[in-house]
Amino acid sequence: MSEDVRIEEDSLGEIEVPEDAYWGAQTQRAVENFPISGITFSRRFIRALGIVKKAAAEANRDLDLVEEDTAEAIIEAADEVIAGQHDDQFPVDVFQTGSGTSSNMNANEVIANRATEIRGGEIGSRDVHPNDHVNYGQSSNDVIPTTMHVSALEGVEKDVLPALETLEEELAEKEEEFADIVKTGRTHLQDATPVTLGQEFSGYRTQIEKGRVRVKAVRAHLAELALGGTAVGTGLNTHEEFPERAAEYISEETGIDFVEADNHFEAQAAHDAMVEAHGALRVVAGSMNKMANDMRLLASGPRNGLGELEQPENQPGSSIMPGKINPVVAESVNQVHKQVVGNDATVSTGGARGELDLNLYKPVLAHTFLESASMIANAAEAFGERFVAKLEANAEHCERQVEQSMALATALNPHIGYDKASDAAKTALKEGKTVREVVVEKGYLDEDEVEEVLDPELMTHRGILGQE
Repeated sequence: MSEDVRIEEDSLGEIEVPEDAYWGAQTQRAVENFPISGITFSRRFIRALGIVKKAAAEANRDLDLVEEDTAEAIIEAADEVIAGQHDDQFPVDVFQTGSGTSSNMNANEVIANRATEIRGGEIGSRDVHPNDHVNYGQSSNDVIPTTMHVSALEGVEKDVLPALETLEEELAEKEEEFADIVKTGRTHLQDATPVTLGQEFSGYRTQIEKGRVRVKAVRAHLAELALGGTAVGTGLNTHEEFPERAAEYISEETGIDFVEADNHFEAQAAHDAMVEAHGALRVVAGSMNKMANDMRLLASGPRNGLGELEQPENQPGSSIMPGKINPVVAESVNQVHKQVVGNDATVSTGGARGELDLNLYKPVLAHTFLESASMIANAAEAFGERFVAKLEANAEHCERQVEQSMALATALNPHIGYDKASDAAKTALKEGKTVREVVVEKGYLDEDEVEEVLDPELMTHRGILGQE
């Protein structure tokens, strides 16, 4: 911003604003009042604000509430906001007034001044007025929750779901690739009955598949828009047809079906839809964390760990240990999960607060939700493409390990009973032998019977081995 200033005025009086800023007095006061975090709203949120303001202008134009030439200038300016041409004109800190009024007025002032400029007027002249024109028929109390839902659902539809689909596809490929690799299962981190590596990956793939279903399920509630409720939900100072028309224009702009909220009082006084939707994101982050942990364990080593997977060499892992490779992408997924869990506490507690007719945690709810959505989308893409897709199985090592497993004795239960099977397992462990060797030595089964009963590959299917 220029060091030169111009004088802007609002109901509190005059204030200096950077000469080349499109924002006005109320934005400037917010900049000075909230030097809190240095964090401003994301591209996704600013885009949604522009979409809401454009749709409002289109609806007000159609209803002859704002003159057509004024509305068209607002629409053109809003299009520039939507396209990201004025992101540097949104300097207000996320931690601001709980209604988000500062950000709503920031948009009103930027769009009004840019629209004035489009019409050939002078910035600050209010030829296009931020309240009387850009904000006509609206309140911060319905604009900001509408922007929250538009940005959140766009984040879900355009970022999160495609990224999860990518991860699911990569997991499905590994499920197929690893289908015939039999390995030792593990429960309580101890040897368990055999499983194929493909079966384990089918579990991971299904976690993401069901996670996508959970995320999709939040669409209906996020698609409800508060716009038209104005100050407290009654719709004072707005046209009866305004909410529906504006929602139609928002749908047209985004390619997502939005509708007027069925109850404007709920839409402004509570944000249960945001809490619900973030909960679905938290579940997905937990799923990704679980599989990242598993894959790090399975790839531990390379010589003194489990070593059943060979991880990609994405970057050197140590500044002191030559040749060390770490599962860095999986670790980033673990860290994203922790941030999302913290964000979920913010969203759930913020959503549960706010007094009477207005929830006053709107800015932090919006920012936190969008941060989680962006991180999960980016982490899912990176995890799928830079880690899962590059995993290789150590088939020979898996085969050796499963043959040594004490848990093979489980298949003996129907044939020699639990007690003898337990004795065989303990003897094998104590004497450093395989269960197969001990069972034959003790005469519990002959060699042909053992070969039929202790087939690790057959143990990966439902059934009782050795029975007709």
